[in-house]
Amino acid sequence: MKPAWRINMLELCDPFGWHVLDEAKLREIRQKLAHFESMTLNEIFVVNRANNHPVKLADLCPEARERLWKLNLEDTEVIHSLRLSGTERVWGIRELNVLNLLWWDPDHLICPAPLKNT
Repeated sequence: MKPAWRINMLELCDPFGWHVLDEAKLREIRQKLAHFESMTLNEIFVVNRANNHPVKLADLCPEARERLWKLNLEDTEVIHSLRLSGTERVWGIRELNVLNLLWWDPDHLICPAPLKNT
């Protein structure tokens, strides 16, 4: 199956909101999401799992966990991360092939990766 996107859960508030995007960045993100649409879910989340993967809520930063709680989504087991660039991520809740987009994370703050060789 190929991925699809829903935007009804898109966050337009700090700290991980889409409201800070300018037109150029939004076009760039749209292009990258369109590229994901050419792939299967297996290609995205299995073959390329180092970059795109589910994350347990316990591994998220406190602000993200608190925001999920405020949205009544604390029962969600995982949220999915899509890597757009070095640090830039898009986060959402997956239902079958649909990713309900939540957050834009330009600095990889929602689930910071541990530093290698430390």
